[in-house]
Amino acid sequence: MLIKTFGSAVYGVEAINITVEVNVNSKGRNYFIVGLPDNAVKESLQRVESTIKSINYYMPRTKLVVNLAPADIKKSGTAFDLPIAIGTLGATEQIAHPERLEKFVIMGELSLDGIVRPIKGALPIAIQARKEGFEGLIVPLSNAREAALVDNLKVYGVSHIKEVINFFKNEETLQPTVVDTRKEFAYAQSNFDVDFCDVKGQENIKRALEIAAAGGHNAILIGPPGAGKTMLAKRLPTILPPLSLHEALETTKIHSVAGKLPENATLVSKRPFRSPHHTISDVALVGGGGNPQPGEISLAHNGVLFLDELPEFKRTVLEVMRQPMEERRVTISRAKIALDFPASFMLIASMNPCPCGYFNHPERECICGPGVVQKYVGKISGPLLDRIDLHVEVTPVAFSELSSVHVSEKSEVIRQRVIIAREVQSKRYKEQPGIYANAQMSSKLLKEICVISSAGQHLLKVAMEKLNLSARAYDRILKVSRTIADLSGSNDIKPEHLAEAIQYRSLDRESWGV
Repeated sequence: MLIKTFGSAVYGVEAINITVEVNVNSKGRNYFIVGLPDNAVKESLQRVESTIKSINYYMPRTKLVVNLAPADIKKSGTAFDLPIAIGTLGATEQIAHPERLEKFVIMGELSLDGIVRPIKGALPIAIQARKEGFEGLIVPLSNAREAALVDNLKVYGVSHIKEVINFFKNEETLQPTVVDTRKEFAYAQSNFDVDFCDVKGQENIKRALEIAAAGGHNAILIGPPGAGKTMLAKRLPTILPPLSLHEALETTKIHSVAGKLPENATLVSKRPFRSPHHTISDVALVGGGGNPQPGEISLAHNGVLFLDELPEFKRTVLEVMRQPMEERRVTISRAKIALDFPASFMLIASMNPCPCGYFNHPERECICGPGVVQKYVGKISGPLLDRIDLHVEVTPVAFSELSSVHVSEKSEVIRQRVIIAREVQSKRYKEQPGIYANAQMSSKLLKEICVISSAGQHLLKVAMEKLNLSARAYDRILKVSRTIADLSGSNDIKPEHLAEAIQYRSLDRESWGV
C-alpha cells in the first residue's frame, strides 16, 4: 500500500515542502530510502524501526521503499524521522484514516523509544506550510511556540510519537499552540541587562556610538587594555532602534535555521549582538559548509557584529567580509545550488593601538620598536578600513571619574534621540529602495544630500591638509556629518558638524603610528 505524508526541507532561510512516499510491497524484502538522502536521513530507518517496535506496533517484514520527492533535491538532517514513521504505519494500515495525513506537515527527530526531539528551521517550515495551504503542522513540543508565530495555521507540539498516532486514529485530541506575538514582542524589546548609565566617564565614546547607531555607521574603537572598549560595544544594542515585526521575523528565521534559538523561544525581540573569537574560520564567519548554514555575519543580521582585537583575526577572514558589507547579503554557491543569506549588520571593532597596547597612553610608555605600530595597524587592509566610518580613540578612565557618584545618561534617553534621527533618514530615503540610513548612501546620493557651505568646504580643505587625511576619508566625513546634523535636528550640514566628524578619522592620518 502506498501512503503519502508531508515534511519540509530548509535551504538557506527558506523551506521547500517534501512529499514522503512510503510503499509496502508484499514481494521482496529489505528497506530502501531514495530521493538523494544524506547519511542522517538514511539512518532514520533504523530509528524508525526501533521506535515502532518499542511502542508495540510492527514493522513490515517485506519490501519497504521510502521516496523523498522531489527526488533531485538533496535531503539532510534527522527531522524526516517522524513523517517516515507515520507513513510506514499508514502504509501497513495500522492508522485507520490515512487520508488525514495529507492535510498536515509533520517534522521531528525520533529517539529509539519514541520521544520526539527538536529540529532546526521550524519557523520557515511553518511559513511554507501556510503558504501551500496545509491545515496544520506537527512539530516537537520545544519548537511549537516558534512555529506558532505563523497565523492561520494550526501548530501542534508533541513530545512522543504515540500522541501523533492517536491523533490520526482519532483517539486523542491535540491542542494547537497559541502565542500572543505582539504582546511578548513589545515586552522584551526594552528589557536589557546592561545600560550606558553603568559606564563611568567616556562621554566622547558614548557620543561616537550614538552617532554610529543613528546613522548605521561601522566603527572601530582604538585604545589600551582595560579602557572599556568591549564594555561600551556590548551596550550598543541598547541604543539602537527597536526591531520592527518584519525585522524580528527575518532575524528569527536565520537563528531558527542555524539552530540557535533556545527551547520554547518565540520571536527574537532584541537586535542580535554577535562576538566571534579571533580564531574563527572563513566559513564560520560568512557561512557555508557541505550543507550551507548561516555564519556569524548572518546571525548578526539587523544587529551588531563585534570583532574584538581586530588585527588578531586572520587576514583572509577579514577580507571575505568586504563584499557582504557592501551588498548586505552573502551568497553561498555550490555545484547544484546557490543560497542567499541576509547580512545587514553594523560592524563594531576594537583594537589596541600597538602590540604592547600603550601607544599614545597618557601615563604608560610604549615599548614597541620603530615601525612596529604602523605594521600592527597595517594588518587591517585599506579596503576594509575604508568601510569603517568612525575611528574612535578610547582613553583610560581617571580615578576621579570611576569613583564619581554622578549618574550618566540612560540608554533609553539616548535611544530616543537615535530613533528620531532614524525617522528623518527613513523619510529622506523613502524613494531609494534598500537604503535606510546615512551609512548606506551611494556616491551619487552623497553629492545630492551632503551639500556643504563655502565655510564648511574651507574647513574640510584645511583639515585634509593639516591632518594629512587620506582621500578616502572625504566621503566618510560627509556621511558622518550628515548623521550629526540629523541628531541635532538641522537640515543643513554646518561647520561644527563637519568639525566633529573630522575627529573620527584617526587611522586615516598619515602621522598615525609615527
